[in-house]
Formats: sequence, structure tokens, C-alpha cells
Amino acid sequence: MKRAVLVICDGLRADMIRPEWTPNLCRLGATARQFIKHRSVFPSTTRTTSASIATGCHPGQHGLEGNAVALDEGNGLVPLSVGAPDFRDRLKAATGRTLRVPTMAERLKDAGGSIVYSNVSPGAAHFQDPDNHGYVYHRAGSFGPGGQPIVGDDHLKVTHDAEGDTAMTERFCQEVLADRKPAIAVLWQCEPDHSQHSHVLGSPAHLAAIAVADANAGTVAEAVDKLNTTGEDILLLIGSDHGHETVGDIVDLDAKLVAAGFKAHTDSSDVVVASQGFSAFVYLADNQRHKIADIAVYLDSLDGVGNVYAGADLESIGQRSDGALAIAVDAAKSDTETAYGIPGISAAFANRFSMTLETGKGEHGGLGKYEQNPFLMAIGGGFAPGSQTDQETSAVDIAPTVLRHLDRPGDGMDGAALSRQ
Repeated sequence: MKRAVLVICDGLRADMIRPEWTPNLCRLGATARQFIKHRSVFPSTTRTTSASIATGCHPGQHGLEGNAVALDEGNGLVPLSVGAPDFRDRLKAATGRTLRVPTMAERLKDAGGSIVYSNVSPGAAHFQDPDNHGYVYHRAGSFGPGGQPIVGDDHLKVTHDAEGDTAMTERFCQEVLADRKPAIAVLWQCEPDHSQHSHVLGSPAHLAAIAVADANAGTVAEAVDKLNTTGEDILLLIGSDHGHETVGDIVDLDAKLVAAGFKAHTDSSDVVVASQGFSAFVYLADNQRHKIADIAVYLDSLDGVGNVYAGADLESIGQRSDGALAIAVDAAKSDTETAYGIPGISAAFANRFSMTLETGKGEHGGLGKYEQNPFLMAIGGGFAPGSQTDQETSAVDIAPTVLRHLDRPGDGMDGAALSRQ
């Protein structure tokens, strides 16, 4: 029986997979095919990458632009957090749809189905299967096909931390892998991302979170190995969605744009900033689009701003250029190390939706080489064991790889199935 299992260790960058920190992942990597030039999408945020993993498409095609976006719900553009439990419904009400392309859950609804266990934000969980074709289990609400609520003991009632990840993993291995056996099963841990936002990278608290994520990945791999010895054909993919760097200076783009006369006031709907952490989007109302070039030049002059992408340039980073999103800015980066020797520091953009953005702590969302350095390994499914490739791969390559293993079409995707040899 062919099946696929995907395990995500949220926020774990590839250079932090070391024998002393992640013994299980190192052991598994020695028997897996490793993709050593694996990348996230832009922005390197969990919610956007979740949709890209689910669909095999970049944000410009699937339509979920970032962790925060601006929508017009009838009264002009307003910034909204994609992580909120009600965002999916608000997006559908405002635009008439959730994602623009099908997810793996939709493609497999009549071919073995899908089950997702997720301990990240509600939005990141929902966009694995935003239209309820399969099962999504999350601490803020669990749903079956058609959006049927899952309640009582069947609901995923775990804490949003390492302990919750471990409890979720134990239930996943028994209930999902051994008993229910869907075509695709996804386990998305909140660690080490959750702890990295609150601690210095490389600190004891950070390494403790990595250790738990590593142990849980090992638990799933052991369960899959046992099932494969019984004659099953399970492809196991273990990876992360993005990495982290350290927050340096924090730039308030709303305040800057108001002071420069490009924006009426902080909460106005004419020019709207949506921070992604280490990058930011600028949305413009239709009557403000003539300002694109002038705003882009101004942003490029600011301390803390790295590259600026405006208009058609958005397509080069996987975004669309024909909507309200007019400009994207990536923050300035350096290789400065933390006190614990972890390189990578980036300016950040003030984020009204974040309670954890703090100088000296972890963050992501841009194009920095460390935040764009997730890991990925494949075990089984015909992948050459103990091999690696320096071919560039991306989060959008996961869905077509899963569908190939399941002998299902993967048409219309930006990504391509990963090389087995």
C-alpha cells in the first residue's frame, strides 16, 4: 500500500542539524536522500509556506501572499493576520475563494484522503486544507470533510509548545499512521519555531526545543519503518518550512510612510503595510497606484531596507503584480553572530500582529540566506538511501513528489517531483 508521510519541524534551519543537537535527524539523514540546497518561498513565513507545500505553488499562484495581508472587505484595504481562526472565512467572503489552486487534500479526497495534525497557528493549519476535503486537527478547532467539527476526545487538545508537539506526535503515530492510514498524513510541529521567537538563537532554551522536535521526528520515522517492514510502501519526507535569523533594528514602515506624506495616517486604507517580520508588503488602493515608483524609491533609501521589489519585479520573487500588493521590501542582513555563535542578523519591520518581535530574538519572513535554509530529506519511495543532491529544491516541490509516489497527477504546479537518484 502506497502512502506518504510529511513531518515538519517548524523553523529548523539546516545548519542547526548537528550530531550533538539533532542525533535522530543526523541518523536518519545518513540513510535518506538529502536535498542540501532546499529553500523556502517568499516570504519565508509558515502560513505562506504551508499553502505552498499543500499546493506545490508559489504565493503568486495559490494566492496566500504572506503571514499578514491586506483585504478589502467593503470599506477599503485593511491589514489582517492570516493566522487568526476566522481569516479563512474572511478571505472567502472578500474574494469568493480561499486558495486559487487545489491542495493535496483536494486532489486526494477520493484517493485515500488526507489527515493533518498541526500545532502552529490556526491559519497555517487551515491552509493545508482550506476547503475541508480531508481532516485537519488543531488545538483551536478540528474539522473533518465538509467542515464537520470534531469535538470531545477526538479533537486535538494539546498545548502550543514542545510538550504539545510530543503529545500530538504520539497520537499521530498510533491513530493516523497505524490505524487510519490516509494517503497523505502531515505532522506539523510548532517547535523549534515557537521557542526561537522568544529566545536567543543557540541558547539552552532554543536547543532544548530543537531536541524535542528531533526526538518527535525520530518517533515518526521509527513508526514508519515498522509499517514498511509489514509490506507497506510509505514515503517519509522530513523537513522544515524556513529557518530563523536574529532580529536587529526594527523599522516602523507605517510611521515612515506617514511622515514622508505617502500615507494619510497609521490606520488609513490608502497605503497599507503588512509586515512579514524580515520583509514587508505595501498594498495600495486603486487611486494610489500612481505612487508605486515614488514609494519604491523612498523605501530603498531607508536604513534597514535591503532589496525593493515593485510592480512587475514582484513576479521574480513568486508574487503576483496585478493586485493590490504593489511593493515588497526585504530587510538588510549581515552575518553577525549571536552570543552563542549562530550567524545571521536582519533588520525587521514593526508588526502589529506579533507579540514576539524583539531585538536579539529569532524571526523570519525574508530572503536572508539562513532563513531561506530549511532542510529536507526523503526516506523510502525509491529515493536512493545515503545520498544527497545539490540541485536547488523548494517547498513547492513537496506536493508533486507526494503525488508522484501515490501515482496521482500533479498538473498545474510550480514545483517538480524531487530527484530520486
